[in-house]
Amino acid sequence: MAEVEEQGRKPSEEFTDESEEEDSEEEPKLKYERLSNGVTEILQKDAASCMTVHDKFLALGTHFGKVFLLDIQGNVTQKFEISSVKINQISLDESGEHVGICSEDGKVQVFGLYTREGFHENFDCPIKVVALHPQFTKSNYKQFVTGGNKLLLYERNWLNRWKTSVLHEGEGIITNIQWRANLIAWANNVGVKIYDISTKQRITNVLRDNVSLRPDMYPCSLCWKDNTTLIVGWGTSIKMCVVKERNPTEMRDLPSRYVEIVSAFETEFFISGLAPLADQLVTLFFVKENSEHMDEDFRARPRLDIIQPLPESCEEISSDALTVRNFQDNECRDYRLEHSEGESLFYIISPKDIVVAKERDQDDHIDWLLEKKKYEEALMAAEISFKNIKRHDVQKIGMSYINHLVEKGDYDGAARKCQKVLGKNMELWENEVYRFKTIGQLKAISLYLPRGDLRLRPAIYEVILHEFLKTDYEGFATLIREWPGELYNNMTIVQAVLDHLKIDPTNRTLLTTLAELYTYDQRYDRALEIYLKLRHKDVYQLIHKHNLFSSIEDKIVLLMDFDTEKAVDMLLDNEDKISTDRVVEELADRPELLHVYLHKLFKRDHHKGQKYHERQIGLYAEYDRPNLLPFLRDSTHCPLEKALEICQQRSFVEETVFLLSRMGNCRRALQMIMEELADVDKAIEFAKEQDDAELWEDLISYSIDKPPFITGLLNNIGTHVDPILLIHRIKEGMEIPNLRDSLVKILQDYNLQILLREGCKKILVADSLSLLQKMHRTQMRGVRVDEENICESCHATILPSDMAKPFSVVVFHCRHMFHKECLPSSGTLPGVQFCNICSAKRRGPGSGILEMKK
Repeated sequence: MAEVEEQGRKPSEEFTDESEEEDSEEEPKLKYERLSNGVTEILQKDAASCMTVHDKFLALGTHFGKVFLLDIQGNVTQKFEISSVKINQISLDESGEHVGICSEDGKVQVFGLYTREGFHENFDCPIKVVALHPQFTKSNYKQFVTGGNKLLLYERNWLNRWKTSVLHEGEGIITNIQWRANLIAWANNVGVKIYDISTKQRITNVLRDNVSLRPDMYPCSLCWKDNTTLIVGWGTSIKMCVVKERNPTEMRDLPSRYVEIVSAFETEFFISGLAPLADQLVTLFFVKENSEHMDEDFRARPRLDIIQPLPESCEEISSDALTVRNFQDNECRDYRLEHSEGESLFYIISPKDIVVAKERDQDDHIDWLLEKKKYEEALMAAEISFKNIKRHDVQKIGMSYINHLVEKGDYDGAARKCQKVLGKNMELWENEVYRFKTIGQLKAISLYLPRGDLRLRPAIYEVILHEFLKTDYEGFATLIREWPGELYNNMTIVQAVLDHLKIDPTNRTLLTTLAELYTYDQRYDRALEIYLKLRHKDVYQLIHKHNLFSSIEDKIVLLMDFDTEKAVDMLLDNEDKISTDRVVEELADRPELLHVYLHKLFKRDHHKGQKYHERQIGLYAEYDRPNLLPFLRDSTHCPLEKALEICQQRSFVEETVFLLSRMGNCRRALQMIMEELADVDKAIEFAKEQDDAELWEDLISYSIDKPPFITGLLNNIGTHVDPILLIHRIKEGMEIPNLRDSLVKILQDYNLQILLREGCKKILVADSLSLLQKMHRTQMRGVRVDEENICESCHATILPSDMAKPFSVVVFHCRHMFHKECLPSSGTLPGVQFCNICSAKRRGPGSGILEMKK
């Protein structure tokens, strides 16, 4: 709640009741200033009785009968001595060029501020109110009304004389008049009336609710929200009245307009003034001294509330208690609320003080947020409204936020905000770095230092790197990886790392970081040595990126010891840079690594390493027997005798069998399968592969006295050898396991063969018939013969130039054409002729199909 103290204050100073603000987190809606300058001097000697507000100036009336024109800051621009007693009302037209004044002694004056025209009249009773037509400046709207015991309308006629009309009388003193467009609203002891000056009809009468209150002590407050909405406040009740057009069918003898009360509700305190604020209301309340709702110290202070009207109640938006001068001595009638529609300014007038309330702008909002230490919200508000704020600077707010976070100990949050707040201001950045160094929090700000287009001095980055090097090797390594090498002096940091390595020479983190620094400095050989020593995963990336293949020729063993797969792939991918011969030479003392390299080389290309195939036989036999047989099968450059010797020495039966078969010694190979492997299935498979009758004979001879072998042969031989040959050679009385099943399988295989043959025969006959029919259709077609065709024998045009002469042409099914006289005589078959060309090429007997004669 805002409080205006008795002593003078600066106009721009906000004054709040601290006892209530400390407990409230809700931001006030209005801010307050005391209207000072000339007003202060006036009210020291006199007392305010009324005031009217125009967008351009203020008009203040006093108890001593004076009227002062003031600028918006309260400076006196004009002074009028109207009377010796209290000025009751001042009225201005919309242009601000004419003023109407009435006083307690019955004087009424209406005159132009910039012209000499005017109206002066003295009445025999006090005139409480006067109101000019809003368009009084225009000649056809020279009208005003006064209110005392009667409501009088003054109009200037065409003779330039004032004509007086009584609009209303007989209901006591008229205490308030408000004129808007063509509607005049006034209040007397009974209620509120509205008069339509265009139709000269009184529209309505809104009765006073609480008749127990004295009208002179609790006067009615009237305020037009717009041209048709009147707000009435009286005692503790507020009504919102809307003037509406009546349906022509309902008029009869009724006025053309009527009033509908759209909202009516009671308030907690007595109303001293009303003013609209968008769809809300600003209300000035008088709080009686005996109110139970206020503490003793704050009794009778006027309150300025913003409320949201509802149909039968209201919602309080904000409430401020104002400590105006001499508030203890004031009554409800001593307060007035005037407002300036253009700027949403609200003036609280009391006898000894005038306070201006205005809506808080974005600067005020930021002030409140900063006061409440809501720096994050203040910074966000300033960034959003940076074009509209006048007293604040986004960067200064940001710096205040950073200072607040540092004081709170949230160093990481403060450092994070630096990135946003400091922007591209190098001086501020450097100041913050040194501040964080002073408080021992360089690590916090290191993550957010600029490293793009904006860069600080190298010394700044070096200070942070040295700090990390002293306390956090891992953090140091992270910064080296993340920061571009151009940010700092690389040699300085390298030397610092070397100094630390003297103390801890095996520290892996420092060595890795040193290698990265050497890489930034393009000293790749040193970086490579460190990576290989550490067996670091980035060694291959370094070699590829900087083409260091010439540097690794003598380090191939180290690379393969570290990661054999990656090393071999790299060497094979870059054969043009490191030859196979060079790799083999380097790996000569490490046969297990040599085998991996040559094996992958063979997989990529069976011919590239052909001169090493002989060596590979021993390598496969020693280190990778499962891949020996595939190698022997795929290699065409492998010496078979050497391979056979090695396989026989190592008793590799399968490999020996393959080599023997490849060298043509199939019988010996089959013998090894049967004798050493004793695997009838393998023997049968081998015999099938070779498809040699002698091998089958050897296999049967070897198996004839071995029942398990006979069973295997019976199960598999049916499709390759006549099973009868085997069955006839089985000794009578020999027990053969699963003989019945084997014989059944032989019969099934035989039946299957018969079915297959019959099926194939049917398909062959059907295809032959189809092709024969197709050929017959083709041969039955006509053949076009024209001038472009030639005789295949004499090569002359097939048709004579003179078609009138008789001629004879023979056309064969093969489309070759001959003059009949060019064909040789018929062969052994009389009447049948054959194409000489097709017969010579042995295409089959093509007989003539067409003979043309004419």
